[in-house]
Amino acid sequence: MKRNSIIFLFLLCFFYACKSKDQPTGKSDNSIDAARNFIRSALDGKFDLARTYMYSDSSNINYMDVAERSFQNTDQATKNNYRTSTIIIHTVNDINDSTAIIIYSNSYKNDKDTLRVIKEKNQWLVDLKYLFEHDRDTLPSPIIHGDSI
Repeated sequence: MKRNSIIFLFLLCFFYACKSKDQPTGKSDNSIDAARNFIRSALDGKFDLARTYMYSDSSNINYMDVAERSFQNTDQATKNNYRTSTIIIHTVNDINDSTAIIIYSNSYKNDKDTLRVIKEKNQWLVDLKYLFEHDRDTLPSPIIHGDSI
C-alpha cells in the first residue's frame, strides 16, 4: 500500500510539472507577432519576458540591460503611460523569408523606431541591436573637397 501511494505521489508531481501553464511561451508565429510581443513586454516593463522574444547575443543583451535600467529609473506616471499605450505598426518590410524590418511607434511617445526580426531555428526573434546600429551604415559620407596639392 505504501509503495502505491509513493508511485501515485510521484505521478501526481510528474503530471503537475508537465502541465501547460497559461503563461506566454516566448514563441511567435511570424515577424509581426514577434515584434508586437517584444514591444508589448518591454512597454509593460516585463523585460524577462521580452528577452524570450529577442535574439540573444552580447550586443542585444547589453542593449536590453540598458533599456531595463532606464525603465526602472523612470517615474511611475511615465511607466503607467507606457503600459497603457498601444503599439502602432507603420511599415513591415519583408527582406526575405527569414528577415523583416518593422517600423513602429507607441501611442504614448509616438516616435517611430525600427526593429529587425529574424527567423532563427524556426523561431522569430527580435534583433534589438538593429534599432541602435542601423543608421551607422546609412550616414552620409563626408564631402571630400578637391585637393589643393
